[in-house]
Amino acid sequence: MIKVLLIEDDLMVQEVNKEFINRVDGFEVIGIAGNGIEGMEQIRRMSPDLVIIDLYMPMMDGLETLHLLRKESHPVDVIVITAASDLHTVRQVIQQGAFDYIMKPFKFARIKQALENYRAFQNRLRDDGKISQSELDELLFQKEQDEDLKSLPKGLNTVTLQKIISYLNQIDTSVSAEEVAEGVGAARVTVRRYLDYLEKSGKVQIDIQYGGIGRPMNRYRLS
Repeated sequence: MIKVLLIEDDLMVQEVNKEFINRVDGFEVIGIAGNGIEGMEQIRRMSPDLVIIDLYMPMMDGLETLHLLRKESHPVDVIVITAASDLHTVRQVIQQGAFDYIMKPFKFARIKQALENYRAFQNRLRDDGKISQSELDELLFQKEQDEDLKSLPKGLNTVTLQKIISYLNQIDTSVSAEEVAEGVGAARVTVRRYLDYLEKSGKVQIDIQYGGIGRPMNRYRLS
């Protein structure tokens, strides 16, 4: 099991994040802290494998905690979950070596993706022997691509597919093909081809909306 420490000051968010993390196979929340000071105390005592941390917290915020974490050279990885979306903050977090950066609000699918990427990354690093450049590139830069995204049907490309998946991941309700097309800046007919592929792959579900005059409308959401 990968031992996770959750550092988050909002009690409701604590419970939601804890439930999400424990739902992913191979991960267990071993402690929860309400600020960076409590978090550092638990890191020193529990030696978690992974810390999932918010940035906006009282007493000691997330960035201060990351600085101290690295200063004390704790062998722990970090995933940041925060409402901060400014590039300056993102840059600071990346400079501190965070494995992933998730913006609030988010869906279970996003944190599940981050944790599964992290698990695959750690499993590969535990292997003995050497690694090729292409394998390293895949670990570092293409963690989000699973096998079925690497063998797309002719005429589809990974970049557009990832844009559509990312857009759907940010939407709490089902959306039409027209809304997806507008959201990702692509033609409606093009987007429908990708949505059809995602639906056949089991990654997207279709909600049929009735009402008004004309044919029922298909609306899409991630499975």
